[in-house]
Amino acid sequence: MSQPPPPPNEPPKGFGAPQDPAQGAEQNPAETPAPGGPGAPQDPPPPGFGAPQGPPPGFGAPQDPAPQGFGAPQEPSAGGFGPPTPPPAAAGPGYGYPQTPPPASPQQPYGYPQTPPPAQPGYGYPGQPQAPYNPAGQPSPYGYPQPQTMPMQPQPPQPGGGRKVNSQLLIIVAAVVAVALIVGGGVLYSQRSGGGDNNVSTAGPTGGPGGNDGKDGDKKNGGKEKAPANTASSLLFQLPAPAVPKGITSVATNGSWLTDKVYAKTGNAEINGYDRDTGAKTWTIKLPGPVCQASRHTTDSDRSAIIYEPAMPTKAQPSHGCTQLAAIDLDAGAKLWTRTIKSGDQQINLDNVTISGNTVAAGSTGGGGAFDISTGKALWAPKTGDSCYDAGYGGGEKLVAVRKCGEYGSTRQLHIQTIDPKSGKVISEYKMSPGIEYASIVSTDPLVVAADVGDSAGDGSGISDFFSIDNKTGKLRAKISAPGKTYAAKCDGITRIEFCKSLAVGNDKLYVPTEEHDGSGDYSRTNEIVAFDLATGKQTGQRADAGDGYDITPLRMDGTSILAYKRPPYDKGGQIVSIDGTSFKETKLMENPATQSTRDAESSMLPDYAEILYDEGRLYMSQVYADKPTSATDKAYLAIAFGTK
Repeated sequence: MSQPPPPPNEPPKGFGAPQDPAQGAEQNPAETPAPGGPGAPQDPPPPGFGAPQGPPPGFGAPQDPAPQGFGAPQEPSAGGFGPPTPPPAAAGPGYGYPQTPPPASPQQPYGYPQTPPPAQPGYGYPGQPQAPYNPAGQPSPYGYPQPQTMPMQPQPPQPGGGRKVNSQLLIIVAAVVAVALIVGGGVLYSQRSGGGDNNVSTAGPTGGPGGNDGKDGDKKNGGKEKAPANTASSLLFQLPAPAVPKGITSVATNGSWLTDKVYAKTGNAEINGYDRDTGAKTWTIKLPGPVCQASRHTTDSDRSAIIYEPAMPTKAQPSHGCTQLAAIDLDAGAKLWTRTIKSGDQQINLDNVTISGNTVAAGSTGGGGAFDISTGKALWAPKTGDSCYDAGYGGGEKLVAVRKCGEYGSTRQLHIQTIDPKSGKVISEYKMSPGIEYASIVSTDPLVVAADVGDSAGDGSGISDFFSIDNKTGKLRAKISAPGKTYAAKCDGITRIEFCKSLAVGNDKLYVPTEEHDGSGDYSRTNEIVAFDLATGKQTGQRADAGDGYDITPLRMDGTSILAYKRPPYDKGGQIVSIDGTSFKETKLMENPATQSTRDAESSMLPDYAEILYDEGRLYMSQVYADKPTSATDKAYLAIAFGTK
């Protein structure tokens, strides 16, 4: 694995404030897990896993930082917090002001966010094609793996190699170095629980990897997703990819949501709502520029949030910066409001956006802020002073900040803070071991954080260890060792704090897939989903096998059950399955057609680099970018939908 990039330009002394020493925010060595207990290195997987293969560096790997300017990490200086008209309410007591970013630069690609761009092709992508490039010479946006040309049909087994060539090119990586035991301290700031209206769907169709929520089914009965009488699906519709403007090689299409009324998907500088069954367009939200980031959470009233550019890219200026923050109503097909966060007289580029309760929170190295999703009223801004700043937020049932403290050029420390969504008040804090530069929020309730400790993952996944943390006290419950050569979950914690894939959290457990390994049949490859107890950090012994020729990936929780997608062998369609959280009994909910045309489309939207939503017998798979066609006859799709009767 390549070494991580030099840290982004970060604030000089005086920017951001660590917590009040009176609150007791020091580490407590007494909380270090004893050997053999919580936080101890994990036992190896059960026999029979074969030889899991490590993917090449790509998704989630720390990359060289982008050039300075819009789209690059900002180096703050003195400034002030100030959204545009209508003016925000004053920030709460004790909250200061984000800082001034450097002037814009025309060196960023179309729709490019403020994140160091990936330098590698997509994790596990067939044939490992190179990422598409834009006129500025930068890789495609958003940190997603960006395959350029998808081979439309995986190859059948070939003689001589002993293994089937499937849709993932497997590369054996070196053994992972031993991971040092992390010593962490937790400090209780307040007995008060997280505020705000906890009405966010974190595990529903539009949600992330975990959490418990009223939308994700009846927890006593496993979940709401039930197997139909006939699990064979049919193609409901295919959405064509948007046209790519002249002089641009790719268009960012990050963002998809599913409500009871519509399937919503980002296009080229717009968001469209489609009938869930027919794909007929029901509404369009036009935007002045491309979408940079989209929250994966929605409220109970089907509202979400996006970050976008204020203008369309041109050849002279490929990016105008990701400065616009907006709330959208997915049922009405309307933009509710737009805000910006200013440092002095300049608008801040935003890296990430999330929702918790009725609060939209957005952050970056240059500053951040929080707004009421209904009115757009400013609620609070990150504390300032000394050398700390909020790198970003994880949302859902709770709101969690990843706050980075320390002078630039020195050893810094990450503070994982559970905060009140309405006031920004810190409820509890866990200090990670100094020297860990980046962390990702996997789940906020229960609180699970992922990090690549000592750059030891070795596979570009961004994960060597998971940390289970108590939201109320800030104490470390357990540390889970997850070597990259063995497990296949992925996170991008450099700037996209909340972006983790191929894992799920529920039942006070963490569910992760293993890497592919040899199956029992000739040329066969397969993998499993295994479970870790968040209280002890140890494997529970539960295991769900993908089956020969299949690769299984957790999508989300459905009550106490795990919903997963099975990538098929070359001659079959993909499957959606439900795995009982107690017995681990697997129930097939859907199997897609095995015709060549549908296999071709499905194989271009696999979980590693696409967005997959499933709800009540409907499966929606979509691209996170659109490429310029390679030929006049090339058919490219933005999204594909399957359904059972």
